[in-house]
Amino acid sequence: MAFSPDPRPPVDGAGEGNNEGCRARVTDIARAAGVSTATVDRVLNQRPGVRAATMQKVLKAAAALDYLPEADLYKAMQPKPMRLVFLLPPQSNRFMQMLGDYIAFSEEQLAPFNVKCKCHHIEGFNPSVLAKRLLHYGRQADGVAFMALEHPLVREAVNTLVAEGIPVVTLISDLSNSRRAAYVGMDNRAAGRTAGYLLGRFLGGAGNAKAKPMKVAMIAGSLSYRGHEEREMGFLHVLEEMFPHLQVVGLREGHDDADTNYKQARTLLEQYPDLVGMYNIGGASDGVGRALRESGREQKVVFIGHGLTPDTRGLLIDGTVDAILTQHPQNMIMNCVRIFGNLREKKEALAGVEAVRISVMLRENLP
Repeated sequence: MAFSPDPRPPVDGAGEGNNEGCRARVTDIARAAGVSTATVDRVLNQRPGVRAATMQKVLKAAAALDYLPEADLYKAMQPKPMRLVFLLPPQSNRFMQMLGDYIAFSEEQLAPFNVKCKCHHIEGFNPSVLAKRLLHYGRQADGVAFMALEHPLVREAVNTLVAEGIPVVTLISDLSNSRRAAYVGMDNRAAGRTAGYLLGRFLGGAGNAKAKPMKVAMIAGSLSYRGHEEREMGFLHVLEEMFPHLQVVGLREGHDDADTNYKQARTLLEQYPDLVGMYNIGGASDGVGRALRESGREQKVVFIGHGLTPDTRGLLIDGTVDAILTQHPQNMIMNCVRIFGNLREKKEALAGVEAVRISVMLRENLP
């Protein structure tokens, strides 16, 4: 609702308890608050440039003069909603699609935080494109959250936005040596170790120095993601520590695309007919599942993946996937919103924000 100064002369007695039937005007509020009509106009229309103490004086005067209904006065006292932008990889990654859908349909749930959220799906594996989109969308917002690529161009874009007063949060995959305010996502190294531990236990032979050597493979979304690199390191370290009989024979990149993952998995299965385990570090595990089914080896190869989606849920139920490591989209988005709210209120970024937990989903514990 917009208000403009009223050029008409004030009604007699206005500002001293209005005569019945006489509505107060902007000039009356200005006189009662001891400010100009332009200042009253800025306060009532939530324009910048007014000190908090002056704003309170104007709003108190407006309330005393019954200038606005109580609901409108309350609205005028509220700061403008923070404009938050989320930049995510393409929707071909079902988990990213779920994140984007939650952002699109969460307006009512996020209303108490006084934010307006928008999501843009962009090229996720091109650092130049990502850096340009960061600057483009970030400069139109009060805060930006995104899935980071580990690259100097991306780091420079983040640091530029922060220098311009726009806070940045990394989501799912972090960015080293940057000025981002916080990281929201699982501990990816711990996730990789958990995947390795599950795979080793499912295949047996832990602690047995004479265990028969077995071949396992990995598929990554992209090792340009720090998160995927950390998962790989955690996975390899736990195999070396606890399951030295498991031999990693291949690491391929699938770019979180189901068709690419399908082709990579088919190649691995054909190249290694004795393959007994597979870990998909990134998304689009449905492509790997399709390759396992077509080869008739879905019950012979232990398969660990990431991201609980309708596709991976189905793979868990029919036994193609043995375990899925996941993080809850709602918790991740709410954590981002809380962090931006903390920054707006000049608090520590992570004040009251719980760390994202790794959930291990099996066929028997699906919600």
